[in-house]
Amino acid sequence: MTRAESKSELPMASSCKRVTADYRGEGGWGDDDPSVFVMTFSGGLRGEFQVTNGYGPEKAPQVMREHWSTFIVEEDFKFISTNGLNAVRIPVGWWIASDPTPPPPYVGGSLAALDNAFSWAQKYGVNIIIDLHAAPGSQNGYEHSSSRDGSQEWGATDANIQQTVAVIEFLTARYAKSPSLYAVELINEPLSPGVALDTLTKYYKAGYDAVRRHSQTAYVVMSNRLGPADPKELFSLASGLAGTVVDVHYYNLFQDIFNSMTVQQNIDFIYTNRTEQLNDITMANGPLTFVGEWVAEWQVSGATKEDYQRFAKAQLEVYGRASFGWAYWALKNVNTKWSLQWMINNGYITL
Repeated sequence: MTRAESKSELPMASSCKRVTADYRGEGGWGDDDPSVFVMTFSGGLRGEFQVTNGYGPEKAPQVMREHWSTFIVEEDFKFISTNGLNAVRIPVGWWIASDPTPPPPYVGGSLAALDNAFSWAQKYGVNIIIDLHAAPGSQNGYEHSSSRDGSQEWGATDANIQQTVAVIEFLTARYAKSPSLYAVELINEPLSPGVALDTLTKYYKAGYDAVRRHSQTAYVVMSNRLGPADPKELFSLASGLAGTVVDVHYYNLFQDIFNSMTVQQNIDFIYTNRTEQLNDITMANGPLTFVGEWVAEWQVSGATKEDYQRFAKAQLEVYGRASFGWAYWALKNVNTKWSLQWMINNGYITL
């Protein structure tokens, strides 16, 4: 921050180095003095909020239209079908329900992109899991939930939960008659302790009811919380509701335990620890289980192609036992090991 100028009632960023605020009265020493505020820097966020906010209302629509029209195209659904994959998990943001005029800084066009996906999915016999990846206010503070600044505010009020349920209702109503609608995931990776269990279960019940008002056949997917949480904490709710799925995400990343593991230790972890974790949440009379995200990437440096092949093979074997299946994150990515398409085309993964 270099200085503040009196041009607006609230502080706002006018550049990467300047914050402007526009209060015209006399300042003071009280907590209500608008010239005194806390500034939080959250570097490295590269979500849709940052992209559209950064490009601004004149440039952002063009940038996003170019992305939607070129990143995932019909040929990708043909690839998915040809390689024996039967479903895709498509992440969407809450503002899709306001398309074509979503609240700024978001821009219109995401709903048309999802419509295209449903059209192509039906053509190639692929099922779709709609995944509410970004809920209003952000359920985890990460860029992929479109947090504006690293904050996590989802679920703080009943109005916020009702707004999220309305998004689920909108999406289910729109696609309920499509033969490609396979499941609706109510929210992705809510983070504990910021999202309390009672808040989450309240929302999940309301979201489940919203789906069922429009579809009796679509599965309803409930994501486990990240952070300190019991992996079976959703079972009492989900077991009493027909057609429910509990989603877990397994990465040999993002935790210190994986930083010094060798190739073989990573593979052994899959066969031993991940098998135990999956068995623990797989119950005959419980909800179905879904490994909704995994990737054949790790913290190992200098790994060979054969090492990656063995690592991927182990995960396919273990996660293939999940009663609802698995989904790789992601189909395409500039980082090659995160791209299922690249991994298949280059012989790292064999399905």
